[in-house]
Amino acid sequence: MTGLLLAIVLFLLVLATAQIVRIYELATKASKRDEYVVTNKDNNNQGRLMLVFGIGLLSSFVWMVNAWSPIFLPKPSSLHGVEIDMLWDISMGLIVVVFFIVQPILFFFAYKYRGKEGQKATYYEHNNKLEFIWTIVPAIVLAVLIVYGMTTWSNVWNPDNDEEPIVIELYAQQFKWIARYSGDDNTLGNANVRLIKGVNIIGVDTLDATSSDDIITSELHLPVGRPIKFMFRSQDVIHSAYMPHFRAQMNCVPGAQTSFQFTPTITTEEIRMDPDVIKKVERINKIRLEAGKEFYEYDYLLLCNKVCGSAHYNMQMPLIVETEAEYAQWLSEQKTVKESI
Repeated sequence: MTGLLLAIVLFLLVLATAQIVRIYELATKASKRDEYVVTNKDNNNQGRLMLVFGIGLLSSFVWMVNAWSPIFLPKPSSLHGVEIDMLWDISMGLIVVVFFIVQPILFFFAYKYRGKEGQKATYYEHNNKLEFIWTIVPAIVLAVLIVYGMTTWSNVWNPDNDEEPIVIELYAQQFKWIARYSGDDNTLGNANVRLIKGVNIIGVDTLDATSSDDIITSELHLPVGRPIKFMFRSQDVIHSAYMPHFRAQMNCVPGAQTSFQFTPTITTEEIRMDPDVIKKVERINKIRLEAGKEFYEYDYLLLCNKVCGSAHYNMQMPLIVETEAEYAQWLSEQKTVKESI
């Protein structure tokens, strides 16, 4: 019913707007004025408005960056994240520089060369030299950016590891994450959604010998400085495993297995002591205190970056990066598949 009422209101609004335009046209004809003649006053007004709009556009951009900077992500906490951020900084830096060169020129020229009575525009067919410059220069810049981006992406996907990565599976379902560690053999046992039954919540094949030492948890612990290879599965719809602090994201597709690898470089305790993070937490807690909510402690998180359903916003898992000793201690306290299923 609400949708129908909204459609009726929109229809009436469009109809009313059309009638107002029609009334304006009739009134113009009645006063014997030509509504399509552009006067010198109109050109002056439009030129000034373009100049004001251009100033407002540039000012609002600067304001937006300053206003949003307190909630930008902190420095990357993975090895490849540094390369990702460098690529982002170079690309956005170039875009912003060009933006602040081109936009003021466009709006200033719109004002300076506005229509004036008695002034006629010069017909300028083309200039081979100028056209060559504004074609070749952007092409070279874009080619360099593309090659640099592809090189960065290749480095991310083909890391040069000195040691075998720890294999961990992230299993997605509406609306939670489950982690499965590969155990002492560092090999995940077979799993299939058709085997999900009772306490076997992710369908591990218990007849597969390599699955007996797998460990299933609702928390994600990672040792700092060790390469981690994530294997992704989904039970129902397409989810997206998103770990923003590590500049990592990969889709989880039903019926298929995807993967991504990175090396965490900063522990949870270390990132909490970062001056930038401390400021962010203070700002967040000030807002939460005013709203009567409990204090927030900075944590790494695994999130879902696909709109996967009604509780998508709440699909997250704590992610703790710790020392090798702390990781080994935590892992030793977890039950294996053989012990729990």
